[in-house]
Amino acid sequence: MLRRFAITSLLITLGACSSFEFPGAYKLAIDQGNIITGEMVSQLEVGMSRSQVEYVLGTPLIRDTFSPNRWDYLYTLDEREGKVDRNQLSVFFENDRVARFDTNVKPEDEKPPAKAPEELLEDAEDAADDAEE
Repeated sequence: MLRRFAITSLLITLGACSSFEFPGAYKLAIDQGNIITGEMVSQLEVGMSRSQVEYVLGTPLIRDTFSPNRWDYLYTLDEREGKVDRNQLSVFFENDRVARFDTNVKPEDEKPPAKAPEELLEDAEDAADDAEE
């Protein structure tokens, strides 16, 4: 009886270890740089001053001494699963005003313009007509 119990215990223990994977070290999600959102990009406009850009986006990550008319904002998020998210925004100045900017972040969609009261009334009437039919 004791021998049967020992063999059963051994088989259960070996079976439990067969699917065992070595636990890896915990890896934190690491974010570096300036966070760049679509809302921030949508606020950026050609003709803004340097101080306005700095107010909207924050201090640039890179102010190149060899190219003082370019500011670079970079953001990298390295997640646990190995996925890396990189956002980049470069602002180019001429005469201390934004001439253009390049980014891989999509600006937030603006809300559609509100309908005039007449249009709302027409839509309601159309819906009522459709309901009657």
